[in-house]
Amino acid sequence: MLRRPDSFLFLSILFVFAAVVPPRAAKAEEPVSALPNAHAHNDYYHKRPLLDALAHGFCSVEADVFLVDGQLLVGHAKFELKPERCLESLYLSPLKERILKIGGRVYPDADRFVLLVDIKEAGEKTYQALHTLLARYNDILTRVEDGQVTPGAVTVIVSGDRPVELMTGQETRYAGIDGRLGDLDSDLPAHLLPLISDHWGRNFRWQGLGPMPPEEREKLRSIVGKAHEKGRLVRFWAIPHREVLWAELEAAGVDLINADDLPRLRRFLTREVDERQ
Repeated sequence: MLRRPDSFLFLSILFVFAAVVPPRAAKAEEPVSALPNAHAHNDYYHKRPLLDALAHGFCSVEADVFLVDGQLLVGHAKFELKPERCLESLYLSPLKERILKIGGRVYPDADRFVLLVDIKEAGEKTYQALHTLLARYNDILTRVEDGQVTPGAVTVIVSGDRPVELMTGQETRYAGIDGRLGDLDSDLPAHLLPLISDHWGRNFRWQGLGPMPPEEREKLRSIVGKAHEKGRLVRFWAIPHREVLWAELEAAGVDLINADDLPRLRRFLTREVDERQ
């Protein structure tokens, strides 16, 4: 009579043990404090779009969209697009689920959450599709009806190919317009133009090497002051990822600090908060 190998017996015992002992529950993510200044630039490039930003406390995320066969697909270029990676499934649906679970907010300790939607082409047509989609999520969004603002858990702002005239003429809106530095003196209401964004290198020579020139520091603070006077947020894109530059942005009152490296910006902002306490 042939004897079964010891390894076979071991595997048999292991199989029975695994069937009897229940698996350990997956470790839940630890709750994280919100970082109102943190903006996830090109958020969809992360392993878990939106979810990685939320896990690091970011209060603003950016998604580039193209309109393809009636779907708002997320990606920086057309060759990246996939039918399953759409704005609704990656952002709006999980945000709504989270808001309903938490009780009306994206974070318990933050009032504001920004979803920046960058339209890559065909501004008017793409925005019309976006408006139709956002209407289905009106219960979680900041909306404007006949000039009256109803705050929501998520504020959507349209960047990129912005159909300014179309949006300005709407009686009901679920999104605002991302302005540029040329709009600092605009008389448009803050609910229509809630954000001023611009390219850092086109407006400042300093790239975070050595001390910031006093005249550029003053220019930055003047920009922020003008925007805040009219109730608008401020953001710069294409900023060098250097802590010394982040520190100047934060000191000047810049509302949204761009980052691709989520853990690094979180460590920086958390350290700065701890030092002020």
